[in-house]
Parts: sequence; C-alpha cells; structure tokens
Amino acid sequence: MIFIIKVITNKEEKAVDMISERAEKKELNVFSVSRPHGMRGYILLEAEDRESAEEAVFNLPYVKGIIGKTISYDEIKNMVEPSVSTISIKEGDIVEMISEPFKKEKARVLRVDKQKEELVISLLGAVVPLPVTIKLDNVKVIRRDEEDED
Repeated sequence: MIFIIKVITNKEEKAVDMISERAEKKELNVFSVSRPHGMRGYILLEAEDRESAEEAVFNLPYVKGIIGKTISYDEIKNMVEPSVSTISIKEGDIVEMISEPFKKEKARVLRVDKQKEELVISLLGAVVPLPVTIKLDNVKVIRRDEEDED
C-alpha cells in the first residue's frame, strides 16, 4: 500500500530520513520512503498496512499527517520513474531563460545532467563567463549547434 504523507515544505528530506530511521529501528513493515521530484510538501511511503505507516510517522517533527486514501503505483508512476528519453537539449545549444532571475537572457549549454534534469549553462551576455546550474524546465531552445542539423 502506498500512502501520501503531508510534511512541512522544504523539510521533505529530513522527514524521509527520520521515517526511515524509525522504520528500521522498530522493524516496521515499511518498504520504501521517497520524495518524488516536483511534489513539494509531500512524501510517499510504501508499507504493508496503515498501522505500520501510522507508527512510522507518528509524532515526528515536520510530519503533518497521512492523507486519507492509499494510492496505486500507476497514479504516481510518472513522478517516480525518470523520464530521460524526453530530454532533447544538447551541449552547445543556445537557450533562452523563461523564468526569473535570468528571464529573456540567452545562454550556451555546457553540460546536460539527465538524471537530475539540470543544465549547466554559460550566459552569453555576461562580461565574465560563469557556469550556472538550472533546471531543464526553466529554458527553451532557440538555436541548435550547426552540425546537429541534418
């Protein structure tokens, strides 16, 4: 059974650590605790039954409680499994920022980290070129490297 646990936003990692420690120490029937990408303020807990889940999170700091019903794996599949195949940005591409603080700035892609869904870029308008790491969804490709175009 998979349960959604409500936690204090930006404390998800601490809550995951504390829940997993308690589950190990008390030898509870908890199989996994994870913090899905893009889900702030919530973590997922897989346990044999509701009692094990409740005992794993009961009275822990940062934990607000268990959300009512259990969910199936199909409902969370897209959050848990990496979607590496959808990334089409390559090194050398010219991208434009679509979010603050560099909105409308153009940059060259230096490195692509598909697992973390991050880019290392160098801003084109900068006097001193500094590598900046940003999330993939903060940019749009505006020009490809010439040799990539067939």
